[in-house]
Formats: sequence, C-alpha cells, structure tokens
Amino acid sequence: MTERSRARLIPGDDPGVPAAAADVLARGGLIVFPTDTVYGVAAAVDHPEAVARLYHVKGRPLDRPIPVLVSDLDQVPRLTGEVDPLVLDLLQRFWPGALTVAVPAAPWLPREIVRDTGRVGLRMPDHPLALAIIAAAGGALATTSANRSGEPETRTAAEADAALGDRVDLIIDGGPAPGGVPSTVLVVDGRRLTVTRRGALDPEEIVRAFPEFTLS
Repeated sequence: MTERSRARLIPGDDPGVPAAAADVLARGGLIVFPTDTVYGVAAAVDHPEAVARLYHVKGRPLDRPIPVLVSDLDQVPRLTGEVDPLVLDLLQRFWPGALTVAVPAAPWLPREIVRDTGRVGLRMPDHPLALAIIAAAGGALATTSANRSGEPETRTAAEADAALGDRVDLIIDGGPAPGGVPSTVLVVDGRRLTVTRRGALDPEEIVRAFPEFTLS
C-alpha cells in the first residue's frame, strides 16, 4: 500500500482476526492492535525490512531498539538463547503483564530489532486478543507503541488510525486499551536490574518478590 492509502480496519471480535493479521505480517506488512497497556504497531520478527519500516512510520530514532512481544514463555529461549533460570522465574511471576525485560539477544535476530545493544526487550501482554494475534504470527512480533514518536500513546483504534492509519496495512479495533500506561522496562545484567523506563509496574515490586536482584 502507499502512504496515501488508509489501513484496513477490522473489529477485534471477528474470529478471523488472528489469521488475517498473520497473513498481513507474513507478507511484510504492519498491523496495529490493542495490548493491555496501549495500542501497538507490529512487524514480523523475521522480516527485517518490515521492522525497518516501523522506524519510518513512527519517526522513531534509529538508536532505539524495537521490543518484541511474545505469546508464551516458550518463546524466550528462541529469542535469547541461554536464559538464567532466575530470570525465567521472574518472568513467570510477572508475565503476562506490563514488564519488558532487555536480555541478551539470540544471534539470528535482525539488527533492526537489536540495533547496537546486543539485547532484545521482551514482554508478554496481558490481553487475550493480543496473545491470539501474536501466537498466530509465530509467537513473537516486533512491536512498539502505535503513535508518532514524541506524541501521546494511543489507547483506541480511532486514535491509532489518526496517528498511523495512512502508514500501516491493518488496524484491529479491540476496544480501548485497558491500561493506558506503557510497560516498565528493565535491563537485566546478572543480578542487577536497570530501570530504563518506569511504567505501569513498580520496579520495587519486583525486588520485593526477588530479593536476589538489585535495582539501579
């Protein structure tokens, strides 16, 4: 599609939504869908050119990696390689939910996702429609908030359409995103957790549950 075209908009309660979204993604397209925090815009992780397009449609700085949303914990080893068992315990405790963890990236992930960090940010959203879409697309999607960089995050399909509707291929209207606040982002380095964005989850709650970790 050209940037002068409007994205196709479909209701999230249509049972064919996951398959339709997966088809667009498999062809290198971009989709917008609701999560538990805000609406997201996504590309398939194995389509580097589509991930690169995310930077263009958002006006996102190239030094900011694109996080990856997953449908289940089994995706973590595929995207990171060897995983610290305690980190897996942490994810099992706080996923699905508003927590993104940046961990060492698997070598096969495209540079468009990892950039120069050597890490990938992973999150499992607490939203049934989002999880169904991600699972249908292979279990992992490069996803960032569906807004132009520097502008407010979008909580409805109409807001996302106004922001990006002429720049993406499909918008899924799943009603208002229930959270409205982006996820908390932590970089995991051994037993140290570095907060790079304070969001919906209080980082102190994590260290209360897992005192083996320290916050910085």
